[in-house]
Amino acid sequence: MDKEEIKVLLEKVKDNTVNVEKALEELEDLPFKDLGFAKIDNHRELRVGYPEVIYCAGKTVEQVKDIVKFMCAKNNNILGTRATEEMYKAVKEICAEAEYNKLGKTITIRKKEQKTTDSYIAIVAAGTSDLPVVEEAYETASILGNKVVKVIDVGVAGIHRLFAKLDIIRGAKVVIVVAGMEGALASVVGGLVDKPIIAVPTSVGYGANLGGISALLSMLNSCASGVSVVNIDNGFGAAYNASMINKL
Repeated sequence: MDKEEIKVLLEKVKDNTVNVEKALEELEDLPFKDLGFAKIDNHRELRVGYPEVIYCAGKTVEQVKDIVKFMCAKNNNILGTRATEEMYKAVKEICAEAEYNKLGKTITIRKKEQKTTDSYIAIVAAGTSDLPVVEEAYETASILGNKVVKVIDVGVAGIHRLFAKLDIIRGAKVVIVVAGMEGALASVVGGLVDKPIIAVPTSVGYGANLGGISALLSMLNSCASGVSVVNIDNGFGAAYNASMINKL
């Protein structure tokens, strides 16, 4: 439950349209629900503005299914990251609204209407091989209530492709730049726009890319001001931070 939902509930108690016992039922799982193998943080949206997200990697199919089942009962919008297709099929059995982004490996469930921002987040990607991270970021930013525009395959090897999309990128309130190899795209974009840049190094590249470490270090050492960096392949973290900036 978020602050507005609790406020509405308390107003209903005050107006005698909901009795105290019913209100207690609504609140009894705060601040968390212990499922034995997981403690669902029902208080998180109250504290930080966004509900808990399910990191599915390392969990069993049944664990993911049980977590989703509980969260659906609370009428939450749900995001699961790093989810397998098997997990999605199990979730779909209990929640028909579930959708799966195969490339981004995300499960999304929209239970309640959400206003989308007028301003938008631009996700700029160096190459097609970076798309799994792009899609994770896109699904995250979207379910958190943001308008999102994707600009893909505009890496520095053909920088004229980037210049052709500069108007779109400059129109964003915040820009996520996703790049592997040497990670140069973040510095280039950082030198061309007046908006905050969140750089995401990816593990895409040959041997000396070192699984994304080369791109990470390049981005951390960016000469362009206004570039911040998240972890390797962390499209979720970039989109979460971008959402907070976009909604300021």
